[in-house]
Amino acid sequence: MEISQKTLVIKGAEWLIKETQPTETFIPEDYNEEQQMVKDMCRDFLDSEVMPVVDRIDKLEEGLMPSLLAKAGEQGLLNVSIPEELGGLGKEFITSTLVSEGLGGGFSFSVAVSAHTGIGTLPILYFGTEEQKQKFIPKLSTGVWKGAYGLTEPNSGSDALSAKTTARLSDDGKYYLLNGQKCWITNGGFADVYTVFAKIDGEKFTAFIVERGFEGFSQGAEEHKMGIKGSSTVQLFFQDCKVPVENVLGEIGKGHIIAFNILNIGRLKLCAATLGGAKRALNTSLDYAITREQFKQSISNFGAIKHKLAEIAIQSWVCETALYRTAHWIDEKETELVESGKPFNEALLGAAEEYAIECAILKVLGSEVLDFVVDEGVQIHGGNGYSDEYVISRAYRDSRINRIYEGTNEINRLLIVDMLLKRAMKGRLNVMGPAMGVQKELMSIPDFGSGDEEAFSKELKAVANFKKAILMTAGAAVQKLMMKLESEQEILMNIADMIIKTFTAESALLRVMKLAETRGESATQFEKDMMQVYLNDSADKINKFGKDAVNAFAEGDEQRMMLLGIKRFTKLQPFNTKDARRRIAEKLIRDGRYPL
Repeated sequence: MEISQKTLVIKGAEWLIKETQPTETFIPEDYNEEQQMVKDMCRDFLDSEVMPVVDRIDKLEEGLMPSLLAKAGEQGLLNVSIPEELGGLGKEFITSTLVSEGLGGGFSFSVAVSAHTGIGTLPILYFGTEEQKQKFIPKLSTGVWKGAYGLTEPNSGSDALSAKTTARLSDDGKYYLLNGQKCWITNGGFADVYTVFAKIDGEKFTAFIVERGFEGFSQGAEEHKMGIKGSSTVQLFFQDCKVPVENVLGEIGKGHIIAFNILNIGRLKLCAATLGGAKRALNTSLDYAITREQFKQSISNFGAIKHKLAEIAIQSWVCETALYRTAHWIDEKETELVESGKPFNEALLGAAEEYAIECAILKVLGSEVLDFVVDEGVQIHGGNGYSDEYVISRAYRDSRINRIYEGTNEINRLLIVDMLLKRAMKGRLNVMGPAMGVQKELMSIPDFGSGDEEAFSKELKAVANFKKAILMTAGAAVQKLMMKLESEQEILMNIADMIIKTFTAESALLRVMKLAETRGESATQFEKDMMQVYLNDSADKINKFGKDAVNAFAEGDEQRMMLLGIKRFTKLQPFNTKDARRRIAEKLIRDGRYPL
């Protein structure tokens, strides 16, 4: 990467106050040949190894899931992002994200592989000593050993630091003795290596590497769950569990750094996995709609079904667009940090932290897109969608967990605004200047624009106005409520939803603009339709979120002025979304599959 290119990389959340050019934006059409090959290899693995045995997986057939993870390891699907010196392929972040997407449609297997390659492996890879990495990473990266992660406890879910599991140094100084329990541990029933968090002397929150077979370590029975039934989920119990002192992971008392930094990457990768699931569910529903006949014709001919097919395609496409836009930023930031002398682990963690706001956005986005896609998929299937004989019913059940783990979507929405405001207060992001500028603009005569407008100028103005709506609402809420704002969770979540819709709308617009520049606007009609429908719907939703927020803290003349501002900033020219959705659906039906 040339030095001149580095200046184009924006800081986390800077897109909110800075215009981004299409040429600076990575889009899925930019995948290189190797990346496309990796994606195809993941799809082929699911088709050949996982899908034929999904019923056996859901019955928790002993040894089946570990054997599938081992097969994935043999094909190089577990070590894509592991450095070559530790037995990995050392590929860049976009490729590892593609693997998460490619394996994301495998139901319970996807959960197991995501946990293994993410929270089961990354804590040791990024925070382990050289000896720890040499001992554990080569076997984890090849699937010889399987990894798991023990953070959650019965009484500490979102409040992870309130954990009650304790650790004390043994009298001979050779071991830490762990006492307590962990719950909802994915891969817990068969893992060989666990990253477990406990408080030394009841105070110092610390991570430990616990190995299967350690004295005093046991596990409970498999949980009976609503979905992801084939994912091993157990409780872990520690009764004076003897953990060698050399298995302390990271610094004593700094376990929160491990727990929270790993979550940034995990949130983005969860979005990738849910995207993979959404695309598979989309094609399942599309195939059913084409082949199912009612009233002597395919149900795909009906407008109501076309609306559903188009909308699940739009949501999936927008999710993909925002995901890889962010993954590329992380990629570029990681490269920049490595070239400045940072070791690989600090570089990736630093890059992920820079875009922690976007990672939280993506976690919410991906999990809710998948929920929408499978819900509509069941509806397209009608009564058959409620039958276990149809794969969409499994997709529906398995989807629901994604809005809970990696931080609930409510927690992530609160984090989006909290991180944004903290960065503004620390001077890391100049939000208040533009926010004051929007307040001044509200007092001026609206700009109706000139008659001569270039391609996409209306859409660019719409996105710019969405940003103004956010800055106006958030800025006024901070001024009005000050420190009380943190307890006004409803307002914070309204602002977060405005941010999510704006980031995704801008991502969609930039993708279409870049495609139009490279292959011409007429050859981009399918994507342009999806972008314009999404932009149109986003304006209405941002209007609603903004009004709800303003009405919750403003009154009198201030309230009236801000509501007029919300109306001004979300006003779009009329657009026929029905015809656009029909064009989208008809292309899907002609192709017989989601074409992107």
